[in-house]
Amino acid sequence: MHGATAFPRSGARAMGRSNSPNAGRAPPLARSKRTRGLLCRLPWEIRLGFLAIVRLGPPAFLIVAATLAYYTLRIPDPMALRLKNQAPVVRVLARDGSLLSERGGSDAYMPIDLLPRHLINAVIATEDRRFFKHWGIDPSGMIRAAYTNLSQGRVAQGGSTLTQQLAKNLFLGSERTWARKIEELILALWLEVRLGKRNILELYLNRVYFGAGAYGVETAAQRFFAKSAREVTLGEAAMLAGLLKAPSRYSPASHPPMARERAANVLGKMVEAGFISAQEGEQAAGEAPRFSGLLPRARSGVEYAVDAALERLPTLVAAPGSDLVIETTIDPSLQHRAQTQVQALLASEGAAANAGQAGVLLMDVDGAIRVLIGGRAYAESQFNRAIKARRQPGSAFKMFVYLAALEGGLTPDSTVLDLPILGSGWSPRNEGAGYRGAVTLREALALSMNAAAARLNMSVGPRTTVALAHRLGIRSPLRADASLALGTSEVTLIELTGAYGVLANGGRSVDMHLVRRVRTAGGTVLFEHHPEPARVLVAPAHVAAMNDMLGAVLASGTGKRAALPGHAAAGKTGTSQDFRDAWFVGYTDEFVAGVWVGNDDGRSMHRVMGGSLPARLWRDIMLLALEDRTPALPSGTARRSIAEVAAAGAPPAPPRSSGPLLPSEPIGADFIERAIAADAPAPEPPPEAGKDWMSRARGLLRELGFGT
Repeated sequence: MHGATAFPRSGARAMGRSNSPNAGRAPPLARSKRTRGLLCRLPWEIRLGFLAIVRLGPPAFLIVAATLAYYTLRIPDPMALRLKNQAPVVRVLARDGSLLSERGGSDAYMPIDLLPRHLINAVIATEDRRFFKHWGIDPSGMIRAAYTNLSQGRVAQGGSTLTQQLAKNLFLGSERTWARKIEELILALWLEVRLGKRNILELYLNRVYFGAGAYGVETAAQRFFAKSAREVTLGEAAMLAGLLKAPSRYSPASHPPMARERAANVLGKMVEAGFISAQEGEQAAGEAPRFSGLLPRARSGVEYAVDAALERLPTLVAAPGSDLVIETTIDPSLQHRAQTQVQALLASEGAAANAGQAGVLLMDVDGAIRVLIGGRAYAESQFNRAIKARRQPGSAFKMFVYLAALEGGLTPDSTVLDLPILGSGWSPRNEGAGYRGAVTLREALALSMNAAAARLNMSVGPRTTVALAHRLGIRSPLRADASLALGTSEVTLIELTGAYGVLANGGRSVDMHLVRRVRTAGGTVLFEHHPEPARVLVAPAHVAAMNDMLGAVLASGTGKRAALPGHAAAGKTGTSQDFRDAWFVGYTDEFVAGVWVGNDDGRSMHRVMGGSLPARLWRDIMLLALEDRTPALPSGTARRSIAEVAAAGAPPAPPRSSGPLLPSEPIGADFIERAIAADAPAPEPPPEAGKDWMSRARGLLRELGFGT
């Protein structure tokens, strides 16, 4: 029966071949279906390109072909780089031109055949999962990223492929314009045609930046794990791949917990992509990676500053094609001696007081950072507490409250009540639990009276204080509530020091910077710091008044241990609740410095306050910075305060208040609630229909690099 069925078909075909002029041809409908089936099996990018050629005609094809030919003639074979490529040497110099550190420089090019498969898969899973499916450009990825970013209202996902990243890395700068983006797309197509997937991936892995001065996967593996990239485990490979998104944020050297969390995220993506099983992912996530120990050079006291300079490098210049020289503002002698002071203090009195860590930042009044110390010992922890740690500043935040009061019309001799705030449900207490009644603003700040500061903050308005802090450079989130005056909102040491620097600079903005210039070894300047035009942030009269009050802190208040013989100075102590944080931030006519002392885990210290260890450490380091300077006052001359110096030529201060600062009505149980409500901003008018969405979309496109 099977034969009977097959025979007529065979016969029919034979008859067709002998009797019909269309012998051997399938019917038109069958041919059409077969053609569509063949096209459907091709990648959609090829189908789109084919359709574009058909629709747009030969001119478009000739333009694309001519462009690719132009790049082929103009650009040498990129794979020739592997014959002479090594990780670029990055030399970090001090302000006097001496060498602080040198990183890179080993013959670190690693052929892709020698890398473990799980390392390659980790990079593909997290950076470009469709790498082997697209031709250098992934429209679906761009659309998906645009939708995600629009829905979340921020740049949460990028749409660039690995090939586009390599094109930018090899040939383009870091500017964000439409012309650069179009050239990036064309170069990505050219790289796909010229090199192919394997060579693109090899070049990418050997040139991409992993942080801490490490360019290329081999240098990064040696830097973070003290082993070759050929030997990294699955968990270590995930950690390296996780660095590509944000090398500074996820660095195992400075943020081990965040690096592990990011590695777990990469492992999850590898499971989703089918590269590893869920069991393998869980096992790798449970590994305890062994980070590389202290390098021989890491005892000079400059490592925190070097790391901070290197973290700025990717945002300043594109990936280097040659050796780089980074010129910083660091004073090497002062940095080394300050680090020694920190270690000595923490090893002696700090150990007895359960104080385990410290951060120090010292800069010129123009913002050039001279000293940057992120912890007691770089060998123990690479986390930079001076830049990245957010802690409660305590009473060091009161500077903003009192400055807001001055801008509201008060003077240092105006009076405020240092009394409990009854009936409000919250009443701050002073150290020693005593109250002084009606006191001047100068006395209240010098002795750091909490009740007076809280009352003053509620009178000027917490939102006014927050706005002032933001104006002076605080970027951390601040809670506009009653406790703001006592420094309950966390800030970083570099933020708070910069804000005090505005007062030291006469009320003008301070352009804080660590990197002066970046150039190639041949002398080509890639980046140079140009100071931003100074803006007047605080009126001279208010600067003079704040200098007067902060000078009283050192003369007769909580900061007596920070007083500098022969030099006028001003500053403020700060202590958070339960002695978890202790601060001193202050300035002279030439320098601004901030000191924080505490523990990483928030453990309480044994009654360490801002006026004890931090004030003494601030004084010792500031004296080192001023030792070659002529004393501000000749011996035997009556002391002239910073306030008097700043007040010279300043407009007259507003008239003094004749009575104590009192609320306009009796304090009731809803005192704090009413103060905050009265301070609330007026509601904004509703945006025009469609206008808010369009501006939001345009802003996101600018952040993605599409336009300026």
